[in-house]
Amino acid sequence: MTNRREFIKQVAAVSMFVAIPEQIFAQIETKNTNNEFIWANLLHLSYNMWEDNTPVKFQTKTYQSNECQEVRMWAHHYQPELTFEKDVWDRLLKKMVEAGMNMVIIDLGDGVRYDSHPEIAVRGAWTPSQLKEELKRIREMGLEPIPKLNFSAGHKAWLGPYQRMISSEKYYTVCKNLIEEVCSLFDTPRFFHLGMDEETASHQRNHVNVVVRQGELWWHDFYYLVDLVEKKNVRSWIWSDYAWDHPDLFFKKMPKSVLQSNWYYASQFEKIDNPVNEKYVRLYDQLETHGYDQVPTGSNHSNNINFEKTVEYCSKVINSDRLKGFMQTTWRPTLAPCFKKHCEAIEQAENAIRLKNK
Repeated sequence: MTNRREFIKQVAAVSMFVAIPEQIFAQIETKNTNNEFIWANLLHLSYNMWEDNTPVKFQTKTYQSNECQEVRMWAHHYQPELTFEKDVWDRLLKKMVEAGMNMVIIDLGDGVRYDSHPEIAVRGAWTPSQLKEELKRIREMGLEPIPKLNFSAGHKAWLGPYQRMISSEKYYTVCKNLIEEVCSLFDTPRFFHLGMDEETASHQRNHVNVVVRQGELWWHDFYYLVDLVEKKNVRSWIWSDYAWDHPDLFFKKMPKSVLQSNWYYASQFEKIDNPVNEKYVRLYDQLETHGYDQVPTGSNHSNNINFEKTVEYCSKVINSDRLKGFMQTTWRPTLAPCFKKHCEAIEQAENAIRLKNK
């Protein structure tokens, strides 16, 4: 247990990162030198990422509809049961392999009964041994499994009691324990996705407990997480949308060692008639100008052409040395009613892979 004196030392050390991120992080190199171009898909073990409460209407042990959008709304609210079906997961992984994809990013959240913090697990969560066995099977299929825990205060419900302790001594200890345990479970993965997106009041308008770290506190906690990951010889990976509203600060303080995933899900990439979407798309160009490695992220959340257009656009504006791959996202739970939506996302990725490899 970290005592007060050790905590103060820890905070002081992390505070140095706020001032000199490049000197701290730029020299870190992971031992995994896999340079294969990434074709990733994000799948959810846990879906407790958005709402931190459950209205009476959604307080049912299982979903009450076979419509994907209705199931998504149900799962969007905090559910104490694991919102996951293994047979759906198995079929999706098989389809990913057949499509030529080579990486699955697993949103773990409270879907694992961690040895270090079993108290955050939902009912039905996997044991560490179950996860280890599944990771072995995934690798044998030819897919690279990458862990994701979203440490954004906008996606904190999975942390259970610790979601109301953000930036406290206890919070830092829990983060450390979870990151170290996950790195061990994944046998030192190449990357660790830390999330860190959508930490705004508007994104938490339906939350009971609203938390937004501002200014140096956001950077302090972010550097702390990056340090934990990179001390395990793993590369940190984040969503880049903090830069949408804080571009000067982002490019001044963001370490080049952190892999970037800007995301944009609309259909226009040229002659954009929406200034907000223009800002989202142009971040791909800005990240390239500033020399960051990128894995641009598309989705079939809103339409069926975004992913292919993302690949087309980013392949033109990002230098091949810094374009590490692409990520597809569906933002649907791994449940039977959403199977078709997931399959459509994989098919779109397959089409993009075929076109890029021509």
